[in-house]
Amino acid sequence: MQLLAGVITGGKPTTLEYLIIAGGGGGGVGGGGAGGYRNSTGTETSGRNSATESVLSVTPGTSYTVTVGAGGAATGGGGSPTLGSNSVLATGTALGGGGGGQIDPELGRDGGCGGGSRNIVAGGAGTAAQGFGGGNGGGVNNAGGGGGGVGVAGVNASAGAGGAGGNGLSSSITGSAVTRGGGSGGAGSSTDGAGGTGGGQAGDSNTPGTVNTGGGGPGGYNNTQQAGGSGIVIIRYADSLDDLTTISGGLTSTRTVTGGFKIYQFTAGTGTITI
Repeated sequence: MQLLAGVITGGKPTTLEYLIIAGGGGGGVGGGGAGGYRNSTGTETSGRNSATESVLSVTPGTSYTVTVGAGGAATGGGGSPTLGSNSVLATGTALGGGGGGQIDPELGRDGGCGGGSRNIVAGGAGTAAQGFGGGNGGGVNNAGGGGGGVGVAGVNASAGAGGAGGNGLSSSITGSAVTRGGGSGGAGSSTDGAGGTGGGQAGDSNTPGTVNTGGGGPGGYNNTQQAGGSGIVIIRYADSLDDLTTISGGLTSTRTVTGGFKIYQFTAGTGTITI
């Protein structure tokens, strides 16, 4: 702590604003759902258009777990895509996105957002305060439904056309507005579904969900299914306060100072931070 021109600066933060996004689900024939989205920043919303969450209260000298969820894998040729991995900040968990539906009779899996389903059945329902469900599969030649986004549900497949992925949400926690948490499109025999904004990809695009957005993996036929994008954990607090004491374990992170805040972005790994 320093005394500058009569003003006390420094000290440890006792609250943190945060954005926690899990890994997106892998694509099947249906698009993968985006990773769950939890947000405490200003008047912004959490996933599924839920109210802003409370800031995290922390104790100086205490260590807290941080985990950045990986995207779910996608298996071509009829295997089952997997859920994305959870992201964690202390006691807060964002749930991994659901994998896209694959060969009958599998459904899009539930997670932070449900993945699309290949069948003429409902896609995964998604999870309250984290993300929307996937679209229904079906139609001509069993086109895939769109993966659920954190801001909008995935679109149903129809008449050989894959459903579009649901859009994500925008946050300015880093000082600039960035959209994350988009679901990916399902594959169709005539038309592939568009990817949702925020890291989702179009069906059959052969491009994984965007890293550090929790975007779902796009649906496809045979070997064109793709993995979901990894998540991210971001925290910020007033720039007049001290830096974090330690960042340990396998965490990959960056620190910036802008707009009156110290901002830490954790982009991969798991470990602990000490306040």
